Amino acid sequence: MNGTKRRLFGTTPAGEKVELLCLEQGNVSCSILTFGAIIQSLVVPDREGKQVDVALGYDTLEEYIAQDGYLGAVVGRYGNRIAKGRFTLHGKEYTLTVNNGVNHLHGGTVGFSHRVWVVEELTGDRAVLSLDSPDGEEGYPGRLSVRVTYTLTGEGLELHYEAVADRDTPCNLTNHSYFNLSGHDSGSALDQVATLFAQRYVPIDETSIPLGELAAVEGTPMDFRTPTVIGARINEPFIQLLRAKGYDHSYVVDGTPGTLRKAAIITSPRTGIRLRAETTMPGVQLYSANYLTERKGKGEALYAPRCAFCLETQFFPDSPNQPAFPSAILKAGEKFDHTTRFLFSTE
Repeated sequence: MNGTKRRLFGTTPAGEKVELLCLEQGNVSCSILTFGAIIQSLVVPDREGKQVDVALGYDTLEEYIAQDGYLGAVVGRYGNRIAKGRFTLHGKEYTLTVNNGVNHLHGGTVGFSHRVWVVEELTGDRAVLSLDSPDGEEGYPGRLSVRVTYTLTGEGLELHYEAVADRDTPCNLTNHSYFNLSGHDSGSALDQVATLFAQRYVPIDETSIPLGELAAVEGTPMDFRTPTVIGARINEPFIQLLRAKGYDHSYVVDGTPGTLRKAAIITSPRTGIRLRAETTMPGVQLYSANYLTERKGKGEALYAPRCAFCLETQFFPDSPNQPAFPSAILKAGEKFDHTTRFLFSTE
């Protein structure tokens, strides 16, 4: 790629300029927005060598500002839900914005997904974006400084998350890309075949808050230890599927948290595109886009429920209120340092 490609994508109502950053490496290309650090497109070759955009998104900034689905965004300060928007830390109760029924979701009303990030570095295949979250933002304690590095390799996209805080605070950063390996505009993703490297998952209540246990997937429709079509059991009358209208559950990734290891492999039988997700995080949330209401996406594509899947690598939901879960509290002066890779091949 000759030179660096960046252009104005739009301007927020507050007058902030939003840029589109184009990365390229081999036959993989990616567009990142400074709004929400959003992955706006991710283009990879299919089994015939045809270029396919596998990430759902929008053509305009206005649509991203108005959206409720967090398409492609980095969510934080805490990805996923915190029960009733409350947690106690060092004996003090903190109250967060409640924006998902009775719960706090993905950082609140104006989380990291709706902030304009700063471009720290940009080369042909790499972009570093940063954000400062002030003390008290959405109710969180301490100032949090965040950096996300996107690096395109010949195999796919690596996301490296870094954060430091001046006070102990919950920190759970993830990317909320919606993938359809047959193409973002190809309709239902329920025919895609998933393997999850997880023996256990996190059961939830009616408001998608963990019950506090880690349950075995064995003998349930939650079991993806062997390759299974996503839609094969999604409509079974299993209480966990009924509560979430499908899959919207955190899985306990096999192996040691903090080490980069396989979380999931998903394949499209239509294009042969195979996505392998790796992470250092304790869990991965499989979300079958159950709540994605019908809407227009890029290039007039029609998006609807279950037309994509998300693999949100993260700490488990509501961890600040769940002492048995791995702690998502970032201690003052320590570094949040996690990596997720989305690697592509064909079969």
